[in-house]
Amino acid sequence: MSGKRHSMELSRPLVWAAPTLVTLAAGCYGISQAQPWRDELATWSAATRPVGDLFRLTRTIDASTGPYYLLLHAWTGLFGDSVVALRLPSVLAMAGAAGLTAVLGRRLFGAPAGLLAGLLFAVLPGTSRYAQEARPYALVTLFAVLATVLLVRALDRPGRLRGSFYAAAVAGLGLAHLLALSLLAAHAVVVLTTRAAGGLTAGPTRPPPDSDTRPGGGKPGDTRPGASGPGDNGPDDSRPGSRPGDNGPDSSRPGDSGSGDRRPGSGGSGHRRPVGGWRERRLWWWVVAVLVAGVVLAPLLVTAQGQRSHQLDWVAPARLADLAALPGGLAQSGVVGGLLVGLAALGAARSGWRGLLPDACVLLPVLLLFVAALAVPLWVPRYLFFTVPFACLLAGAALTGPPPPTARPGAGPPPTAQTEAELPPTARPEAGPPEAARPTPAGAQPAGTAGAGPAGTAGVTARTGAGLAVVVLAGLLGLPDQAAVRHSHGWPRSATVDYRGAAAVIAAGQRPGDAVVYAPRDGWLFLDLGIDYHLSRTAEGRTAEERATEDRTPGDRAAGGMRPRDVLVTRGRRDRADLWVDECPRPAECLAGVDRVWLVVAGRHDDPLAAVPGAKGDALRTGFAVDQVRPRPGVTVALLVRGG
Repeated sequence: MSGKRHSMELSRPLVWAAPTLVTLAAGCYGISQAQPWRDELATWSAATRPVGDLFRLTRTIDASTGPYYLLLHAWTGLFGDSVVALRLPSVLAMAGAAGLTAVLGRRLFGAPAGLLAGLLFAVLPGTSRYAQEARPYALVTLFAVLATVLLVRALDRPGRLRGSFYAAAVAGLGLAHLLALSLLAAHAVVVLTTRAAGGLTAGPTRPPPDSDTRPGGGKPGDTRPGASGPGDNGPDDSRPGSRPGDNGPDSSRPGDSGSGDRRPGSGGSGHRRPVGGWRERRLWWWVVAVLVAGVVLAPLLVTAQGQRSHQLDWVAPARLADLAALPGGLAQSGVVGGLLVGLAALGAARSGWRGLLPDACVLLPVLLLFVAALAVPLWVPRYLFFTVPFACLLAGAALTGPPPPTARPGAGPPPTAQTEAELPPTARPEAGPPEAARPTPAGAQPAGTAGAGPAGTAGVTARTGAGLAVVVLAGLLGLPDQAAVRHSHGWPRSATVDYRGAAAVIAAGQRPGDAVVYAPRDGWLFLDLGIDYHLSRTAEGRTAEERATEDRTPGDRAAGGMRPRDVLVTRGRRDRADLWVDECPRPAECLAGVDRVWLVVAGRHDDPLAAVPGAKGDALRTGFAVDQVRPRPGVTVALLVRGG
């Protein structure tokens, strides 16, 4: 759709480029300030393994995240495993999602709404939060919006190529995160509804050139309601600038227009396939595309299902209070989340039929996951971040005012005096077919541009300016939370674990021959991964092969005096094919010959030795005394020395 069909003349590049650039700038700003939290440490551990070990890992745990790990494996092989390198793919994906949000908004509600939706998405603290995280949520968001854009395009004009692109996007969505496939419920509703009612975009949805939108088959001279005679513009005459005699989208090809062309499917008076078959194709191409994507995803679905109980054993069952907290959790700001919900609700009320798609894409995934989470622990708010762009679309529709008069499914533009004068008598409102059957003659305003003259343009400009002011307000309200997400990625933020600070304490005081012991070792805090990652930043000259050898062979980490030796490890993560290690069953024997131990304990403890349970604690308390204690947020580091 040309930019001239919108209420405000905005160039297409501006609509998507501005949100893309704003998101890119926000994502890159302070990208390395917040240290990697436990989930990102798991990403680092998985992505830096050899491909064979990575596939072994996904057969044990994290199968649903395996494709993302494989992508990061290739990326880190090229750009390294620094904080910036690990997070940059998410920044790029989120910037792409913002641009596509604007594109989708332009197609559904017009260019101003698309621009405002993309910019609102760009300034959300939650967008920056997940753009700066080495996890798949930005990629999920990108594929969710991309698949929806491709769905709208394919519904406008079904075809094998567009169906193939959509199937690929759905497969990418599932590979990024399986729970994001709940978006397909919304797509199904839209496909079934538009099959019966008509198009969704801001303007008439065109059947293919070999379809007839009216009974009568286009016999010359037939003036019955719905008949098309010589000079009728055909199904695509609603395009801006269409001329009488233009016969659909391909009429510019020589020999393809005019009433004398009687080839099947031509724009002339030959026989055309009925539009009912076209609408049936809308349903069947979608079914086939989803089935193809399902075949691609089936092995991953089976493997992930077997890992669910272990993968999500930390998740509590869903409660009604979780729904109320969801907007603030996704936006990473209670105030901005509340503002977004209010604008989205207003946009849903104003947008009517065209709001069906974003309405369904917001509500159905949330409701499906919540209902499932009542029985199975699945409720993790960040899993639903991919719904945020669709809420921003509704907010963009609210900020640009009510939609054009053609909100009824399948309705064409309202006839003007000029339109009625040029229509045959039987096609006028008092005697003709429904609005959907009326062509738009040359010179008439297309759908969605009523009032687009100087006064109308000024009004839209004013509404767009006011909408930009609201976007700026949302950005200002979110500034404290923008600062907070760059301070810590842990949630809640009060539970931050300062891996970087703990590693700095060890790096400053370590000596050759030192050992390190962690407590606890079997949970999801990954104290050992955090210390390993940050200590490796200070070990100049260490190669990837050396780091890989350390994961497989415990005991060589003190080589060169670079890091304390993880003295209790008997089997590393790569050998176990997961994210944990096996420790020595008789710790006292494994600690023999060690004079200094760095003890890293979760939480703040004045007496860290007392916080170590079992045989490991007994061995430490028997053989060592505390020399110094250095608490950091969420973790305590103590230096133990061998007793006399």
